[in-house]
Amino acid sequence: MPAQNKSAQLLARQLLNMSVVDDVVSAEHVEGVLAYLKKHTPANPLQVLQAYKTLIARELAKSHAVVEHAGPVADGVLRSIEGAFTQKYKRQVTASARHNAGLIAGLRMRIGDDVYESSVAGQLEQLSAN
Repeated sequence: MPAQNKSAQLLARQLLNMSVVDDVVSAEHVEGVLAYLKKHTPANPLQVLQAYKTLIARELAKSHAVVEHAGPVADGVLRSIEGAFTQKYKRQVTASARHNAGLIAGLRMRIGDDVYESSVAGQLEQLSAN
């Protein structure tokens, strides 16, 4: 990794740390970071901003569960998922549903980099891998 890219990544990580309050991305802190960067342009500003954007997106994804489903999902199920994952991750988690007919039946949930699979398609894929 070139030194310029490494320094951009390091600065972006520091900016992320300043943007997160109590394990949640703070819109006010992000605005403050961007205002600071506007006044004090770093070396390689595009690389810094791209790295910062990626880190912010990853951090935001940790608080949102995308529930893929083949059939209908009741709002009560989504609220239960939110409650369970809020408790598991010790941060407020919201859930949204996304239809995916390829799952055949069941659910697949993504929260940040974590994937929870309970679909027929996932089980068939696991059986074929063995």
